[in-house]
Amino acid sequence: GRSRTVEFDISNKIKVHTPNFEFNPQKRNVSTLRTMLFIRKTIKEINPYTILSFGEFWNNLVLLSLRGLKYPVYISDRSQPNKNLGRVQNLLRNTQYPKAAGYIAQTEKAMEIASEKKWNSNIAVIGNPIREIEIQNDQQKENIVLTVGRLIKTKHIDRLIEMFGKCNFENWELIIVGGNAKKMNLLEEYRTLVKKMGMENRIKLVGTQKNVDEYYRKSKIFAFTSSSEGFPNVLGEAMAAGRAVISFDCVAGPSDLIDDGVNGFLIPENDHEQYIEKLKLLMSNQDLREKLGKAAREKIKEFEVSKIAQRYYDFITQK
Repeated sequence: GRSRTVEFDISNKIKVHTPNFEFNPQKRNVSTLRTMLFIRKTIKEINPYTILSFGEFWNNLVLLSLRGLKYPVYISDRSQPNKNLGRVQNLLRNTQYPKAAGYIAQTEKAMEIASEKKWNSNIAVIGNPIREIEIQNDQQKENIVLTVGRLIKTKHIDRLIEMFGKCNFENWELIIVGGNAKKMNLLEEYRTLVKKMGMENRIKLVGTQKNVDEYYRKSKIFAFTSSSEGFPNVLGEAMAAGRAVISFDCVAGPSDLIDDGVNGFLIPENDHEQYIEKLKLLMSNQDLREKLGKAAREKIKEFEVSKIAQRYYDFITQK
């Protein structure tokens, strides 16, 4: 069965209701039906003022579970907005989403897609909260290009390795923070690629790290090469740390954070030549790095935790 453990420390003001049975993938239909009945029964007992549901598959489940009840349900998708969920889930999304009281899109692009597909007529764009990152002014930054993220194909870390290799800046390092995910062993694959390029001394895959903030603080540039996102938190965190950032303009999120040339560089997707050119420019120009980094830190104030929380609260308690 699948355990229903809570992976994070949460405030004791938050009450978690868990079913007293485990989800059994071997009896998926029975487990799903039991979960739906649990949701319906528990919601009726709580008698809430409003409901917020996160995640494409969950939203369908929650909306179906609460059919015919009086409570307003607000929903939000949390991954690439045009993601294909498969025939059944796509159909459910098209039929159930319009019944929600409102839809929260993480990005402008997500709102466009939701409007086009007529998922809901009450849509708000609310980005993710970006936590504050303390910067120590006396800390000596190093010639490091940093990237952070789970090692999955859509992050295209191999492209970044190859593009960094073509920059030929001998006194710079590329540090990749992130471990394997989705049962793939890309860590070894990428380490082999680095070895083949003869760049082990300048490209380091350090795996999962607890102290990511230290890496943000130490680096001078943050490079992002993902081709699909819901909302790229690590890009926001790098900007909160005042780093100069460079990213492909993928669906969705980087264009909500980066104003090209103002607080970072936004490169058309798959334009590797331009990416390399702008990366070299950042490596060679300290004034530009500092100017972009300062503007990035300013921009990210829009995504402060308290501001985003207030926007959620206002949207889901509207009359």
